[in-house]
Amino acid sequence: MLQLEHVRKRYADFQLQCSLTVNSGRITALIGANGAGKSTLFKAALGLIAHEGNVSLFGERIDQPDERQLERIGVVLADSGFSAYLTLQDVRRILKRMYPGFEEERFLTLCRRLELPMQKKIRTFSTGMRAKLKMVCALTHQAQLLVLDEPTAGLDVLARDELLELLREYMAEDERRSILISSHISSDLEPLCDDVYMIDQGTIVLHEETDVLLDAYGLIKASDEQYAHLDRRYLLRVKREPYGVSCLCRERSFYAENYPGLVIEKGSIDRVMTMMIRGEQV
Repeated sequence: MLQLEHVRKRYADFQLQCSLTVNSGRITALIGANGAGKSTLFKAALGLIAHEGNVSLFGERIDQPDERQLERIGVVLADSGFSAYLTLQDVRRILKRMYPGFEEERFLTLCRRLELPMQKKIRTFSTGMRAKLKMVCALTHQAQLLVLDEPTAGLDVLARDELLELLREYMAEDERRSILISSHISSDLEPLCDDVYMIDQGTIVLHEETDVLLDAYGLIKASDEQYAHLDRRYLLRVKREPYGVSCLCRERSFYAENYPGLVIEKGSIDRVMTMMIRGEQV
């Protein structure tokens, strides 16, 4: 569906250099700290910035998506949106002219469902309402791929749940659809995504199936003496702590079976990301 191969983008104080694949029928998460390169990667994938390396979209290698390909992509970017002086009636008319596959009835239905007023200007909308509007626009022109950069930013827990449910419905309608999504809120991603890419300083530092990350990864809390006797073949990162050493491992069951005295906590996206970024290589 979407593939980035050795994509590079250089700025004065930052360099993106990574590869990533979003397969058909999958929801792929891109996670990382602020400034890690998530938005730059999204813009490179969409042809919004010049870059080196190869991007393939819907099986075709491209320099920049053409009109035909763009019609098949639903996009939410942090710095995108309609003029604040438009109403949703204006937005409806614009989308109808832009996209041959625009689903007008679905647009109206989703606006009602998310309590977005049709006659008020967008400048009167809250941050959460503007986020909802971006999602509605992405979901109502029969897109096969969604590229969503922080789509739930600024939303409370109930509003986030509404939008995540829309994404589940979107995927359930057609098994060939795909989503690439970033979010700072790991609780949104863990039950939603099939696989996770972790980016740090412009480089992909980890790619893993979400189920594997949650089931097999673990955080070991060891004393200095325990750490000295650990088999290190499954350790990914280590970090000095007041009590000894924290260790990120990718085979939690191995250490639970062979070191019964160890304290081993289950992995989570947040814990794995923190250790991959702040920990040291073994």
